Amino acid sequence: MNQAALILIKPDGLKKSLTGNILTRLSETKLEIVAAKMARVSKELAEEHYKHLKDKPFFAELIRYLRGELHDRRKVMALIYWGKDAIGKCRELAGATNPEQADPTSIRGSYGRITTSGVYENVIHVSANEQEAEREIKLWFLPLEIIVDLYPTKEIIEEKKKIRIWA
Repeated sequence: MNQAALILIKPDGLKKSLTGNILTRLSETKLEIVAAKMARVSKELAEEHYKHLKDKPFFAELIRYLRGELHDRRKVMALIYWGKDAIGKCRELAGATNPEQADPTSIRGSYGRITTSGVYENVIHVSANEQEAEREIKLWFLPLEIIVDLYPTKEIIEEKKKIRIWA
């Protein structure tokens, strides 16, 4: 059965110009990329993404990290990989969350580090399971940004919506 996994190339990965290396490694999964974008990370988005860690002492620093405040890169690359066992395949390539415990040939083992303040700069996020993937994907992407129908949708009519268009 096909699965979807949210992948974030975090600000430290972008700052170190690792995007190509990470995408090349992820191509080993033979999965399909069904959505991709660069995104500015608001405080609200970062806090919602990591809400399960809200009570941890490192939460505030983690939010600053994901927002790019620690690397002067106020963006992430968000992708959805889709296919058979997407989460397992992507997590295996990513390696352990702690870069020092990650297999040296994994993405985090190759490119991650732990700062002197204890923040895991592990360059990549991968959804932990199908429930988290759905929650995260719905946070980061709108249905129209994804080229397959991952989850049920509905149509609504919005009035008086202010949007920016090309001049």
